[in-house]
Amino acid sequence: MKENIHISGFADEIGQDFEKQLQTVTGLGMHYISLRSANGKGVADYTAEEVEQQLLPLLRQYGVGVSSLGSPIGKIPVGDEEAFQKDLVKLEELCKICKVLNCRYIRIFSFYIDENEDPEPYYDTVVAKLRQYDAIAQKHGVILLHENEKGIYGDVGSRCKKIFDALASPHFRAAFDFANFVQCGEDTEQCWNLLDPYIEYIHIKDAVTTGNENVLCGTGEGKIQQLLTRAIRDEGYEGFLTLEPHLVIFESLSALEVEEAHHVIRRNKAKDGAEGYAMQYHALMDILNAI
Repeated sequence: MKENIHISGFADEIGQDFEKQLQTVTGLGMHYISLRSANGKGVADYTAEEVEQQLLPLLRQYGVGVSSLGSPIGKIPVGDEEAFQKDLVKLEELCKICKVLNCRYIRIFSFYIDENEDPEPYYDTVVAKLRQYDAIAQKHGVILLHENEKGIYGDVGSRCKKIFDALASPHFRAAFDFANFVQCGEDTEQCWNLLDPYIEYIHIKDAVTTGNENVLCGTGEGKIQQLLTRAIRDEGYEGFLTLEPHLVIFESLSALEVEEAHHVIRRNKAKDGAEGYAMQYHALMDILNAI
C-alpha cells in the first residue's frame, strides 16, 4: 500500500470506552481514528481543555493520531436558527480542539430538509449558512469536510456540486460516502465524476438498495473497489480512508442517524463492535491489496 494512504475510522463503533477504542485500532495496526465520540460523549460536547486533559494523554500513550473530528455540525433542520447559532459556537471550539490534536479536518453537514419538501428552494439559505461555517474554518486554518448524509440538502451528487461550486473554498471540501449515496438512490460513479475536484477525504461504508442496508465494504453497490482503484492508481489520491462499518448496532448510532438504528443496520453482522470494525478493516485491506 502507498505510504500516502492512511487508514482511519470512527472508533466509537467499537464501543464507548475510549481506551478500548485505541486498544482495538492499534491491535489492527492502525495509527489514526476519526474522533466522533469518546466515553459516551460526542466530540462537539467536549471543550478543547477537556480534550487536552482527558483524551490527548491516551492518544499519545497509544501513538494514535486524529484524522478528523466527526462532528454533528450542520446536522440540524435548515430553518432552526437557534440550533444554527449554537453550531457556530460549537464550531469555534471544535477548531480549537483541532489545534490541540494537530488535526486538519472537521466533518460537517448541510442541514436537514423535511422529506415532504423540495430541497431546491433552500439553496440560498444553505449556502449562506455554510459560508458562515467556512469563515470560522478559514480563521482557524481548518478544512471542513461536507458529508453527503441522507436527508440533508447535499445528499445527492448534483446538490453537493452546487454547494461546492458556490463556496469555492479550500476550507470547504468533500468527504465522499459511498453508502449514503447508494441509500439516496445515486450511482456512486456518477457522483464521483461530479465531485472529483472537491474530494478530500473518503468514508469506507457500503450499502445495498434492497432495504438500504449497510453491508461489509466491497459487498454492496457502492463500487468501492472500482472507485478506489481509480482514485489511487489514476488520480493519485492521497489522504485518509476512514472506516465507518455500520455492521453492528453500536451505542451511539441512534443519536447519529435520523432513521431508527434498525433501518440502517437490520441485523448485527458481528458479535460486537470490535469484531465488526475488524471485519471492515480487513475487507478494506483486501481491496487495497488487490489494487
